[in-house]
Parts: sequence; structure tokens; C-alpha cells
Amino acid sequence: MRILAFETTCDETSAAVLEGGRLRSNEVFSQVSLHRKYSGVVPELASRAHLEKIPFVIGGALARAGLRAPLKRGAFDAVAFSRGPGLPGALMVGRVAAEAAAELAGAPLVGVNHLEGHLLACEFAGGRACEPLEFPLVALLVSGGHTELWHARGYGDYRVLGRTRDDAAGEAFDKVAKLLGLPYPGGPEVEKAAARARGKVPAFPRPHMPGTRDFSFSGLKTAVSYYLADRLGQDFYKRGLRLPPGDRARVCRAFQDAVTETLVKKTADTARSLGLSRIAVGGGVSANGALRAAFARLQGFEVRFSERAYCSDNAAMVALCALRRLQAGKYRNNLRVAPGLADPGW
Repeated sequence: MRILAFETTCDETSAAVLEGGRLRSNEVFSQVSLHRKYSGVVPELASRAHLEKIPFVIGGALARAGLRAPLKRGAFDAVAFSRGPGLPGALMVGRVAAEAAAELAGAPLVGVNHLEGHLLACEFAGGRACEPLEFPLVALLVSGGHTELWHARGYGDYRVLGRTRDDAAGEAFDKVAKLLGLPYPGGPEVEKAAARARGKVPAFPRPHMPGTRDFSFSGLKTAVSYYLADRLGQDFYKRGLRLPPGDRARVCRAFQDAVTETLVKKTADTARSLGLSRIAVGGGVSANGALRAAFARLQGFEVRFSERAYCSDNAAMVALCALRRLQAGKYRNNLRVAPGLADPGW
């Protein structure tokens, strides 16, 4: 089965070709340089960049896979795209491109859930979907826009157990990096600075939120802001005041430890409460080395991460979602939510 897939949920434009479970191409254009001066993604600029770059990304994916444009009928067995969650304008670009490709190829169109893609990305190894997940399991999906816990019982059979009530973990990384004067995207910069920390680090709260499986990182971000204000003055950011490199590294280490400990504890507690020993972690933040090391130290659990090449947004994971859906004869997610959580409408 040969599948063409598109990913345009946020600030990566990506197209991929998956054939027989082997990834023949996975082209990704990142908009980081475009959004860096704003210290975050600007939705309108992201949509325009997707529209500008997607023809070249598609052409690159087809060429690397040994195929030619324009597409001919029968070139693909299915065309897939991320239908959400994501930025509305960006999603529209990917959908229209996928609809056009499906029409040209005479192939069925499969819309998949972006977060399911981050989960199934754990199955890739060396460019092949050769390590299928074993269900049931608890999935932690942690990225710039989302932090969620799922009970995954099979392909397309997921129950949302908890999610962030405010800032996602990746968003908190970016905002703290901005407060510290580090460049965007903040996650990798905070991780690099944290690795250089020496000596005693500040004590920041762990937002465990007992009694719920939800997350909340806004208060942790505020705690960092208050710490900086105490050290530098209330208007430190406007005045351009920043900590010396050594102090900044210790703040990064303390913040990263607080986020990591919270994510690991809540995920492990959730798995124990369900009597499960399997955990899968996906999303951009799952590339963080400290998070991976913390999960590796867990006793009594089998923890799966995706290879770092597939942690950020990419079309390979979208193609794999479509493949698993078609193999199971399903085109729509069977996604349920726990009591008290709003239906995300996927």
C-alpha cells in the first residue's frame, strides 16, 4: 500500500510517501526562522508560508520517492492529511493540497488526528514502521500546543484521561526561554542551558494537581517570572535585564526538573491506576533528553519514545496513521473523553 501524506498543523510544512511500511520520503520545511523574531508562531504568517512552500515540499517528497508530478491515477492507494488539532489557516492549506492530490490520483482521502500521529510515530525505526505498539497502554502526548494523557486500547480506540488546563509543556518552555532572553524555539535552548547548570538550583513548585489527571504549567511559568523579578526588579523584561549565564543555567535546570518530574509522575500514576505497564511518549517535547532519562529510571514500566527525527511535526506519522486506519478498515477515530472533559470534536 502506497500512501501520500501531508502535515501542516502549525509551523512545519511536510509531505511524505510511505510504501509497504517503508518510508520512501519525508520532506519537512521548518518555519522557525520566520517566527523567531516574534518568539512564537504567528498564525497568519504560518498559513502564508505553508501556501508558499507546499508545492516545493510535495515535489521534493515525490522526487525522493522516485515518483513524478503531476500525479497520475493509481499512483497512490490513499492520500492522508492532518485534520486537526492545529491552526485553522494552516490546516486548510494541507487539506486542500491533499484533496487535489487525491483527485488526481483517484485515491481515497483520509483525515487523521495530529496527536494520534505523535503516538504512532513511536513505531518508526530506521525509516520503517517495524515496531508496532502493544496495546493497551497509556500515552503521554506532549508538545508546544498540547499536553494530554490517553488510554490507548488499540489503533483508533483512544480515551482522553487528562489534558492541560492552560499552558502546554512546550509552550511553557518557550515562554520561560523568552523571560530568560533565550532564542525561539525555547525548548532546546532551555535544555542546553540546563545541562551547563552547576551548584544549587532554585526551588520551583511541582504542579501535580492531586486528584486529577490534568496538567497546569501556567503557575510554574509565573513562579519563574516572580523569581526573576525578585532578582532583577519588577520591570526586568522591559528594561532588558537578564541573569548572568551561570544563574540562567540554574533557573533552566530547576524549571526543566519541575516539568519533567510532573510529566513522569502523573503518567506513571495514571498507568498504575489502570493496571498498565506500557507507556508511549510522543510530541516535540519528547525529544528532551532529561524527560527521556527520567522515564528510563522508572521501575516496572516499558516506555516507548519515537526516534528524535519523528518527534516534531512531520508527514511520516500522518501516513502511518492512515495506514493503520486502512488496515483496520476505519476512517474515523473512535475517541472518547473521560467525564468532565469536553469533546474535542475530532
